[in-house]
This record gives sequence, C-alpha cells and structure tokens, in this order.
Amino acid sequence: MKNLTIEEAKRLMTESMNDAVAAFAPGRIEFLGNHLDYNGGLVLGTAINAGIYAIAQPTKDSSFHLFSESFKGSQISGSINQLEKQSGKQSWANYCLGVVQVLQDMEFAPTHGFSLILSTDLPMSAGLSSSAAVELATAQCLLQLASKQVTKKELVTIGRRAENEWVGLPCGMLDQGTSAFGELDQLVRIDCSNENFSTLSLPKDTSFWIFDSGIKHDLVDSLYGTRNQECMDALSILQKQDSSLSCLAHCSTTLLEQTEMAENLKKRARHVVAEQERVNQFTQGLQNGNSIDQLGKLLTASHHSSANLFENSLPELDFLVDLLDKEEEVHGARLTGGGFGGAVLAWTTTRFSQKRADSIAQIYEKEWNTKPHFHSFLPSHGASHLDPLDIRFKR
Repeated sequence: MKNLTIEEAKRLMTESMNDAVAAFAPGRIEFLGNHLDYNGGLVLGTAINAGIYAIAQPTKDSSFHLFSESFKGSQISGSINQLEKQSGKQSWANYCLGVVQVLQDMEFAPTHGFSLILSTDLPMSAGLSSSAAVELATAQCLLQLASKQVTKKELVTIGRRAENEWVGLPCGMLDQGTSAFGELDQLVRIDCSNENFSTLSLPKDTSFWIFDSGIKHDLVDSLYGTRNQECMDALSILQKQDSSLSCLAHCSTTLLEQTEMAENLKKRARHVVAEQERVNQFTQGLQNGNSIDQLGKLLTASHHSSANLFENSLPELDFLVDLLDKEEEVHGARLTGGGFGGAVLAWTTTRFSQKRADSIAQIYEKEWNTKPHFHSFLPSHGASHLDPLDIRFKR
C-alpha cells in the first residue's frame, strides 16, 4: 500500500465526505424556572460548552442508518417511508426518528435516505437535556441534506414536537429553546406563553458546576407526565374561578389560595406560582445590580420548593444541595432538569475549585455508597452547523 502524505490523506478524506453535513447542539442547564415551561411561565436557562455532535451523509435509496457512540451495538436501520417507534435499548433513536417524522409532516425532510452518526461530550441522563440536543443536531443535519432552512424558533418547534408527539414526553420548550438560542456568557430567557426568546448577561466571575447524583432518570417512564397532568388539572379548576386565566404560571397567589382543590394539586400549583415569582425577582435583581448572594438564594429556595411542593426531588439531590449551600463560594444550588434523579446545579464564584468539588463528592459517597461525577461548564453558543471535517469529530 502506498504511503500517503498528510495532504493526500486530507484530500481523499474530503472527497469521500463530499456530500456529508454536520451540526452541533449544546446541552443546557436549567438555571431557574423548574417545570414552568409547559405551564406558560418565564424560564431561565443557559447553553453549555458540551453537547451532541452529528454527522450525516445521504444514502442512494430510502434506507436510514442511525448510530450513537453512547449506545454500543445498537445501530438502527430502516426505511424513511416506514418509520417505527423503537423500544428497549433502541429507544434512544426515537429522538432522531421523531425529528424525521416532524420534518416529513412539514415537507422539509430529505427525500432520500441517510446515515447519521452521533457523538457527545455531554454526561447522559444528568439533567442537561441530551435529548433536546440530539433532536436539534439531527434536525440541522437533515435540513442541510434537504437543502432547507428554518429559523431558530422553528428549530425549537421541530425538536419539541418530536419529543411531545413521537417520544411521548409532554415537555415545554425550555430545553430546545435554550439549546437553540444560547449565547456566550448569557442566560436565555424564554416567555413560554408567547414563545419569546431573549438573553440576559450573567454576572462576571461566576461559574456553573453540575453534580450528577448517579441516579439516572427516564422522564418518559417517571412521574414527569403525572406532574404535568396535575398542573393541567389545577389550571382547569382555577379557570372555573377566572376564565381569563390562560396558564398556571400566570395565576395569582390570592386566587390560588381562595380556590379549593385536592392537596396534591394545590401543592403543585403553589410551586409553579412561587417559582414564577422567583424567576421575576431574579430577572429584576439582575437588571438592578442586586448582590449575587441575594440572587443565589432564589436558586436554593427553588430547590426547597421542588422538594416540598412539586415533589420531584430525591433525598440524594437534597443532600447535595445541603452540602453545597454550606460552601462559602457557592451562591445557590438546586436540582436542574425534570428531577426524579439527575443532577444538581451549583452557581459559584470562579474560586470554587476542583478540590472543593471532590471533597463534596467524597462526603456524598460516604453517605450514599456511590461517588457523583461533577463537571464545570461555561455558558456557550447555541445550535449550529459544523464543517464535517471539524477536529471535534476526531475523538
């Protein structure tokens, strides 16, 4: 075999990938606004500098092939003309197939088949929304193959529809919206009642740390859907008292407390109403230049509300929050994401160190017999196209 020079190898690689496309979609941290998105509230999130990388090439027929580095031995093949929902070890592919279905409904899907490979540097099932990143990265690749373009807002809708209609999770737009609209050193502010997206500058010299409890959560099979329905039931009762009320997050404390309903519904509604007020206070405080410690207390209060009223925390998550709350360099801590497992967010000074994080992990391990993984992230750009030969694919 002839020895190739580096330049010759690059040329051959370029030729072999002449029709390939690639994309990146970041994971996200839910900063504040737990379970407010499907309740029509204002939520705050940030895209992070880790996510899902996707590369795709067209096939010469109607066949598709899906492969993920995160799920060894579970390559999935089929026809774009006969999509089938997957189960068991193959269920990860539903986030991709749901996107294909939505794009087909929109007549924005490629008319030929494709091969799609997913790679990630994002911790899976840790409350960082790898699923939404998969949806947006997949959508961007398929849209490129179909020579179609959409706005960021339309990209959010495609991902959300895929998760609602195909995967079966009744999520709001926080995950897809933050992944699409993320910017460096910014929080993404989403008004879920009118699908309005904006950004807020974060205070300087602060960092995000994620502590993964090690408890993997599958929101499709968890109590996520139950909480969603409880919120809808509470809203229905409240609307009998005030027909102008469009969503639970817009309910006043006075109306809520004057309205009789089952205790579990009242607790869920109290969380939503109070959480919306915390988001409002944080946004206003950020704009007014309030102290970071004041702002951070709103995050910790959010966690206690999630634990006691919305009941989507776990003792392990509560333990982590309590540990972090005692740290001098931690402004606030709370569960992030859907809950029922997953991770805790710590909003810290830049002085919070790997050594302190490891100390907390060791204390957690003594209590729960498992050591949590921890990660530090920076606010990052949102979803984007990539060069298929980008260095990040050379893992």
